[in-house]
Amino acid sequence: MAGHSQFKNIMHRKGRQDAVRSKLFGKLAREITVAAKLGSPDASMNPRLRAAIIAARAENMPKDNIERAIKKALGGEAESYDEIRYEGYGPGGVAIIVEALTDNRNRTASDVRSYFTKSGGNLAETGAVSFMFDRVGVIEYAAKVASADAMLDAAIEAGADDVVSSESGHEIYAAQDSFREVAKSLEQKFGEPRKAAVVWRPQNTVPVGDEEGERLLKLIETLNDHDDVQNVYANFEVSDALMAKHGG
Repeated sequence: MAGHSQFKNIMHRKGRQDAVRSKLFGKLAREITVAAKLGSPDASMNPRLRAAIIAARAENMPKDNIERAIKKALGGEAESYDEIRYEGYGPGGVAIIVEALTDNRNRTASDVRSYFTKSGGNLAETGAVSFMFDRVGVIEYAAKVASADAMLDAAIEAGADDVVSSESGHEIYAAQDSFREVAKSLEQKFGEPRKAAVVWRPQNTVPVGDEEGERLLKLIETLNDHDDVQNVYANFEVSDALMAKHGG
């Protein structure tokens, strides 16, 4: 019986992972379609589409799915999505930015507002917290690609503004207007990055205790789990143990 029950657990876990993967692929495909619709369907001419394809490849999204998402935009059969940014405060007064692509503004706004309220936070006006973040380009590589010194030298040469290297990898930051050139230069040297996107980078972080941190991480997980939410950014610091517990 033990073996049978273990098999069931594996099947259940696999089913859950498949569901998570399917949801992730849906979000990636939506971003690819919107990027292709708004700009050129040629990724070399469309930085947003290029970033979306890199993100999809990093998650092992099949090539067919990527091509289908681009064709959807070209065929004019793509649903019309609005890009919306929500801003608010989570537990511990942490500033949060939520980026969404939605075909129903009222539904998404209502859901996001209820998530904030249930966590003890509150949704605010657009612009209420974004001034605490910088809008920058980030290019990420695995740690094994280069040493911290080699990556720093290459990033400076490419025109980047900042590099953060750790055991988990290298994060290279560049101003929005030079991001494309920096990414291109690094790609010629190190190959395709695991991420290349324009993000909201917090200027400072707020330390949060474990109790509030638990509620905060649950809020971020709930937001990320919503079909319409593409990205969530927050300016917080919690204990390593709490991050590990939440798979961070």
